[in-house]
Amino acid sequence: MIISQTPLRISFFGGGTDFANYYRQEEGCVLTSAIDKYVYVIVKRRFDSNIRVGYTRTELVESVDLIEHDLVRSALQTAGVRSQIEVNTIADIPATGTGLGSSSSVTVGALNALYTHRNTPPNHELLAQQACQIEIEQLKRPIGKQDQYIVAYGGMRFLRFLEDESVVVETVKIGQSDRLRLSQQMMLFYTNTARQSESVLSEQNMNIKNHFSLLRNMKSMTYHSRELLEQGCFDEFGRLLHEGWQMKKKLASNISNNTIDEIYDTARRSGALGGKITGAGGGGFMLLYCPYERQSMVRKALYTLKELPFQLESDGSKIIFNYRR
Repeated sequence: MIISQTPLRISFFGGGTDFANYYRQEEGCVLTSAIDKYVYVIVKRRFDSNIRVGYTRTELVESVDLIEHDLVRSALQTAGVRSQIEVNTIADIPATGTGLGSSSSVTVGALNALYTHRNTPPNHELLAQQACQIEIEQLKRPIGKQDQYIVAYGGMRFLRFLEDESVVVETVKIGQSDRLRLSQQMMLFYTNTARQSESVLSEQNMNIKNHFSLLRNMKSMTYHSRELLEQGCFDEFGRLLHEGWQMKKKLASNISNNTIDEIYDTARRSGALGGKITGAGGGGFMLLYCPYERQSMVRKALYTLKELPFQLESDGSKIIFNYRR
């Protein structure tokens, strides 16, 4: 039995510049971090030749091609495992529509566990590259590259997306004490709305040509946000999140809505300095930057929403159990 643990993520700045329609014209970049909430993938050899896949439902099939879970099916095909296997996924949060990168965590975690099952453990770069191939090239999902790389590598990263399709993974230079202090200033609330990111991202992707100058400004903001973090200017970072959210909402019509705007405005009136929806938009989790001494007021104001306590995570996808007999 093999168990992989792959983190979820929060994205701070630069989303949209990781789309091919942008970075094939000029370099894109994203500031993002793994968090200590995870997707677990359990892989076990079966006695018979069938394939069993367990998630919110259960599939038992005779051929990989018959699997309906497209991410697991593609991971099995990519890793070269075609029979006599069980694959189960367990997540710390709802499986879809949260904006925390869970689809990429499933893909990366499944690849990690399956390659380890074959006794050919992969490195972070291979996991990220092949997850991108599965989600973007094979399954044609209208997404960028940031999620696959951050959940594979972990930590807080500045990701650069080059015109030749390569990705440069840089570590944000922030010490452990500052990392803890930053974690203590951030809050996550579930908006009580799950959404399908494809509809939001499809519109955003189609709008890139018209919003190129806006995305360029957002890219400049991404570089500035990294500088603020590395200098320990966390409150300024929080205020910059607010500016970035105002820009992000212009990328597509359904990134925000009246409910999301009301949640965000309530949080700001109660003491939050800034924030954003963590993924494509339209629902999922809202990230807030709020000084610790004001957080009780924000919790009181958002009492109808469920908070997800979290810390920033230094590790990427890893194998936490490997038992063979």
